[in-house]
Order: sequence, then C-alpha cells, then structure tokens
Amino acid sequence: MKTAVVTGASGGIGSAITRRLAADGFAMIAGYHCAAKKAESLVAGLSGQGHRAVKIAIDEPPSLAELSQSLEKSSGSLDVLVNCAGVTTPVPHDDLDALDDATIDQIFATNWRGPFATIRALRPLLEKADSAVVVNISSVSAVTGQGSNVAYCASKAALDSMTRSLARALAPSVRVVSVSPGWVHGEYADQLPSEYLDAQRSATPLGRLATADDVALAVSAVVGDLPFTTGAVISVDGGRPLGVT
Repeated sequence: MKTAVVTGASGGIGSAITRRLAADGFAMIAGYHCAAKKAESLVAGLSGQGHRAVKIAIDEPPSLAELSQSLEKSSGSLDVLVNCAGVTTPVPHDDLDALDDATIDQIFATNWRGPFATIRALRPLLEKADSAVVVNISSVSAVTGQGSNVAYCASKAALDSMTRSLARALAPSVRVVSVSPGWVHGEYADQLPSEYLDAQRSATPLGRLATADDVALAVSAVVGDLPFTTGAVISVDGGRPLGVT
C-alpha cells in the first residue's frame, strides 16, 4: 500500500486532503503539532486502513528525524508528502510597525523553512518510491500581494519559488508542485467581517470562496492525474486575480 504524509492534517484544509487521499487508497500519516485529539478523530473516521496520527513539529529537526525513522521501519518509502502546516496573523499591510520581527520569523519558520526541512528529512524515502510527489499548499497571495499580512504573502511566494527550485533539483524521481488556493471558507475566514468576505466573493469570477474539498481535489489530481506535471503552481482560486481589487 502506498503511503502519504500530510502535515497540518488537523486543520480544515489538511483534514480534507487527508480524507481525500485516504479515499484514493493511501495509508495516511496525519501530522499534527498540538491538536492531537482532532488528528486522532480524523484518523478514526478515514476509509481504508494503515492510518495513524503522528505529532510532526516541522520546526523541530528531531521531530522530523523521528518521523523519517518511523516511516523507514513501517513503509520503507514515501509516495506523497503534502506540506499543509502554516501560520499567519492579521496585520494591516500599511502598519509596518505592527508586523514585528518575532511575527515575521514565526511565519517564515513555519511557512517556508518548515516545508523545506520536511522535504529534506524525507527525501531519501521519497526517492525510494516508484513515483513520488511533494505538494506544497501555497496561496494566491503569493501572486496578488493581498493577504493577512505582508510576511504571509512573502512566505507563500518563497514557497512557490522553492517548489520550482526543488522540482528541478529532485527530478526525475520526485515531482514537486504547489497548490495555491484563494480564500477558503473555513475557521480563519469565519473570523472576518461578513462584508469583507462578500466583497471577496463579488471580486471572484466564479462567485464564491473555495472550500477545503476544492483544495483536496486539486491535490488528488496532482498526485494521481497529472504525472507529467512538476514545478507548477496549480491555482484553486476561482479566478480571483482576474477580478476587481
């Protein structure tokens, strides 16, 4: 049975991706940082077998080394890695003082360095698979420069750049692709004023926000239906960059 790891699996997008890949027949490693109960509940409801919830602290090298060793013993290789863990905090783009160094460092440590460190730690296992793929969950903010704060947008642009660099560096044994959602209806969006979300829907050509399942379906397509795609950024944004700002 093929194995897939999803970091940030206890979140809305991560859990949808985990359920989708389980339905596709993968044995799932649902990675979490703090939300153990959510991850365990997710795993308990997955179709198929061979699933488990695992604490994966992507900003802690010992945690990633432990994950690699565990996978080496249990599977011997890794077919899919989805880097979905991420953080942000709302800061107005024109408030440069509010975007302090600690916030910037946390965002880049989680949204860029974390995925890179995870790929680096699991590369030997990915290269042992017949046809491995890494999917980095990015954001349309990497292109538009519009998002929760300036550092978040920059971290996602850096993630897409890493996708292109590693797609070249790890070819042909490992494909690397970004899946880039626009606004996703979920816990974070629900914290925002309804008027703001309505404006985002109106500015999106397809007339709605993305769902977590939209993102999961894109990941599934990258893994199973796009075997000759690497180094690409797959948009799941309803055409948002084409709309009015």
